[in-house]
Amino acid sequence: MITRLTPQDASFYRLESSSNPIHIGSLAIVRGGDSDSAQGEPALDYDRLVDLVESRLSLVPRYRRKVREIPFALGRPVWVEDSHFDITYHIRRSALPAPGTDGQLHDLVARLASRPLDQSRPLWEMYLIEGLTEGRSAIFTKTHSALVDGDTALEIGHVILDNSPSPRGIADDSWVAPREPNEAELLVGALTHLAGQPREVLEVARDASAHAFSVVEAAGKAVDSVVSAVRAAAIGAPDSPLNAKTSRNRRFDVVRTDLEDYRKIRKRFNCSINDAILAVVTGALRNWLLSRGEALTESTVLRAVVPMSVYVEGIDDQLKPVSEVSSFLIDLPVGEPNPVMRLSHISHATEANSKHRRGVRARTLVHLAGFAPASLHAMSVRAASTFAEHTFNLVITNAPGPQTPMYIGGARMLEMYPVSPLLRNQASSIGITSYDGRVFYGLNADRDAMADIGVLAASVHESMEEMLGACV
Repeated sequence: MITRLTPQDASFYRLESSSNPIHIGSLAIVRGGDSDSAQGEPALDYDRLVDLVESRLSLVPRYRRKVREIPFALGRPVWVEDSHFDITYHIRRSALPAPGTDGQLHDLVARLASRPLDQSRPLWEMYLIEGLTEGRSAIFTKTHSALVDGDTALEIGHVILDNSPSPRGIADDSWVAPREPNEAELLVGALTHLAGQPREVLEVARDASAHAFSVVEAAGKAVDSVVSAVRAAAIGAPDSPLNAKTSRNRRFDVVRTDLEDYRKIRKRFNCSINDAILAVVTGALRNWLLSRGEALTESTVLRAVVPMSVYVEGIDDQLKPVSEVSSFLIDLPVGEPNPVMRLSHISHATEANSKHRRGVRARTLVHLAGFAPASLHAMSVRAASTFAEHTFNLVITNAPGPQTPMYIGGARMLEMYPVSPLLRNQASSIGITSYDGRVFYGLNADRDAMADIGVLAASVHESMEEMLGACV
């Protein structure tokens, strides 16, 4: 099967560089499990993981497809079935010197996240990392942002998780590796397509002269009519150490918090959980800036792209599924010393933006069982990329997950951290996922520009204490 990349898919594919790998990552911590454990959970070893992923590939068929360029650049690249697909190339095994610490795990994730994917193969990798303390294992997955759109293509983490220790049944996959098209066939197909789509001739000509699509052009310049957003974009983002030239090397850190704490803030100040999370992040960024000796005034802000606003709670406090990923620019009041005032500023800003967000449909997500945050974070990065780089300081992706335990191959998932890519000249990204009563932060950062990423991680807890103190 040959499918042409969409303009946005093509933009992500072509913007890949050694200093800016454009893949979305996720880190799952699972209980190691063994047949004699008190939980009765089966061991999640390499062979079991390979069998599980292979059985679910029919749900994410693009994971068997690779990208092929059209000869003479006569059109966007295409997805083709990989005739030499080898699942053991994509699923790899690693181990920390036992007993491996969380810090050692984060260092390994940073190194793995730094490496671009092999563009001659399907654009994903998965690592089973063994040797963690307390008998735990980790699964780190990275998928190119060109691959996942949340509608026709999901992230692999979305489909390998189950809501019980017994993996759900999936129909047998009858996939057989086909013959790949040769260069002549790709060329003929592209010319035939252009003959039926005259408008794309201009796209080809533009690409030939520019050698690449910009993300904004590829997204069709999907700029909404919001006056405030247009004004903010015209002014540009404030100066910040969060905007710097990046290398290919990364640092990674995590934060674990309790969802109940955000609910306390929501109840006390009549705000949303989204607002409570952003207020905690804002306080953390404030403390981090102060630790660097940055001069802050009450009017100092950082401008963030917030591509998620999907924590919708019912009367039973259950997080509801969504059918759209939204994004907007918001000024985070890092100069405001009062945590309640920071929350108030954020609540007013998010309310003002509520009717004027850029939406990305996610029809497939709400109909397919699994762990939706894996796909939602990938879609968030795509939504964030529609903003010009000079208009924001950082990206904060925020996706709700189920509040009941999930399992990978029978092993219970304990924690899940997003690993969002750094966009151009972005020194750090913050990914947030709620799961099973906790809210997990994944902090991805440039190794040189953010050597103090650990300070930012510790500042999240300080900010939470400030907010909870204000609830009394």
